[in-house]
Amino acid sequence: MSNHVPTILALDFDGVICDGLVEYFQTTKRTYHQIWTSEKQTINDDLAPTFYRLRPVIETGWEMPILLRALVLEISEETILQNWSIIARKILESERLDPKEVSQKLDRIRDEWIASDLEGWLALHRFYTGVIDRIARMLNSSVQFYIVTTKESRFVKKLLQQQGIDLPEKTIFGKEYKRPKYEILRQLLEINSASPVNLWFVEDRLEALELVRQQPDLQTTKLYLADWGYNTQQTRESIRDRQDIKLLSLAQFSQDFSAWY
Repeated sequence: MSNHVPTILALDFDGVICDGLVEYFQTTKRTYHQIWTSEKQTINDDLAPTFYRLRPVIETGWEMPILLRALVLEISEETILQNWSIIARKILESERLDPKEVSQKLDRIRDEWIASDLEGWLALHRFYTGVIDRIARMLNSSVQFYIVTTKESRFVKKLLQQQGIDLPEKTIFGKEYKRPKYEILRQLLEINSASPVNLWFVEDRLEALELVRQQPDLQTTKLYLADWGYNTQQTRESIRDRQDIKLLSLAQFSQDFSAWY
């Protein structure tokens, strides 16, 4: 087995395969108006560019309406970037919100939108240049391909089907698994333990990659930060000289695995 080719390739979805920023903001707006129903202010799209720039602070869906709330409260972009976890917790406490309930509202609004206007919802997403073609080539190779994401699997499946990619459900590990990504990667190793395994993982959040790197039994996993995803220039610069987590460009991703070095 060559270390220069993965036997298993796991990709994050949002920020690696798909750019859903427009959908995030529009779904978040709808959710915001359901949570803060007493507010007469209508959220307009003027906040969208700032919301897009701050997308790297978001780890899970419930944080999106909270981020929009922070912008409405005029908390500065710099403050949010530096202290997001503290700000999010304070807003939850002051507004007496439960993250689980916020998440359920968000998912319900997304479900209703899909049910009433599937084409309109799909049209809010775009796939990064060359990624779908690269996935299609991998599906016709010996590489075992998986998606490991905090997005619900059913949404991932719908979006990929629109692009002509129909993955078996067992290859998509979404939010419903309620497990950290490093635990999912560990499970992938177990699933494929019958033969020598060379696991590679591409993610756009450095924090998620750092958690994988901290696992003693995942030290041989090759980790890549997608530089086209939801991360900042500062984050990308911080790993340029690292060997344990490699910065990967979209041009490299679209090529053969030998170009990933």
